[in-house]
Amino acid sequence: MATQRVTFEGASGERLAARVDLPVEGTPRAWALFAHCFTCSKNLNAVVNVARSLNLEGIAVLRFDFTGLGGSEGEFADTNFSSNIEDLVAAASYMEAEWGAPEILIGHSLGGAAVLHAAHQIPSCRAVVTIGAPSDPAHVLQHMEDSFDEIEEEGMATVHLAGRPFTVKQQFVEDIREARMKEVVRDLDRALLILHSPVDEVVSIDHAGTLFTMARHPRSFIALDGADHLLTDQRDSRYAARAIAGWVGRYVEIRDDPESGEGTQHALLAASGDESPAEDDPKGDQVMVRTGESGFQTEIRARQHHLLADEPASVGGEDQGPTPYELLAAALGTCTTMTVRMYADRKGWPVKEVRTSLRHEKRRDGDDPRVDYISREVTVEGPLSDGQRARLVEIASRCPVHRTLEAGVRIGTIRKDPETPTEGEG
Repeated sequence: MATQRVTFEGASGERLAARVDLPVEGTPRAWALFAHCFTCSKNLNAVVNVARSLNLEGIAVLRFDFTGLGGSEGEFADTNFSSNIEDLVAAASYMEAEWGAPEILIGHSLGGAAVLHAAHQIPSCRAVVTIGAPSDPAHVLQHMEDSFDEIEEEGMATVHLAGRPFTVKQQFVEDIREARMKEVVRDLDRALLILHSPVDEVVSIDHAGTLFTMARHPRSFIALDGADHLLTDQRDSRYAARAIAGWVGRYVEIRDDPESGEGTQHALLAASGDESPAEDDPKGDQVMVRTGESGFQTEIRARQHHLLADEPASVGGEDQGPTPYELLAAALGTCTTMTVRMYADRKGWPVKEVRTSLRHEKRRDGDDPRVDYISREVTVEGPLSDGQRARLVEIASRCPVHRTLEAGVRIGTIRKDPETPTEGEG
């Protein structure tokens, strides 16, 4: 994920802090606008993880802090539910002018209620997604019930939300009570996906049922089984993102990446009947790899395909993908398996399945204590003779990647300076 810090003018004129999360390379296939939960920020783990996973599907995301929260200017005490909706509309206008009009609106918790309202004012929106959203925005008032008397008498009160103090004014309470969710959802006129955990203790699953009943088709529901309200387990937020990416393609035109193309494909075995794999390896499309400002999580793009690499938590990573050496072993294993399969198919041998297990390690070789060594175990399923199995294992060592690794690779590195500076976050 490539992240750019940006700012834009909110509905009240304050500068709002935002991040634009872009796919590794190429023009985004679609744009999404993300609204965080009540008193949270754009940097909540669930928000970041959803954005990262959507990036892998080629979907760019803008996530921002509402007025008075996170890195945005303004006072939280002067905001309300209506101003949150206005900030979303301002964010959509900024996206359309500078990046790409948002076709997907995603909201977490109260942010989900906000995107349902904002969708009516964002013409480019084609699909709305809510995660753990209340069916009535006034649901958040239950967290400040003990302060209602003070708010009514003094016009404001300091309430503690998620362990932090916030000043809440009477106008906030009155504004959020005036929200008309039923009419907003009924007249949405966009595809709606509701994601909710059956064990959500902050916003109960009953709210999802009410929202679903309010909505008209096309409407969908996906249960985030076992997840908490904030999706603190990254597996839950990544699952939610994959579900969103899979669902949204039915309602939003996910554009093909004009820079990707189909790439150049080549046979691993010579079509002429030569038993050894082809020596020539036609040059394919460039592989792009990119990481963010911190951490080891890295996005990889090869033609139209995206995947994630990382390091284990034991060495400071987030363990959201294979390590570089695991990818290296996977490349050898993939090439090995394909080579065996293609040779068996050409011979007409009854191979049902080919499995290759690999392990990379450092071994001592004479005076050199750290020589790279990859052990490879090839299993071929099917009614084969011993001679056929032996031949297939022999062919496995002729795969192009095997030969490349054994021959050694010369690597040329050049410096490429960035074309434009990264805009700072005010």
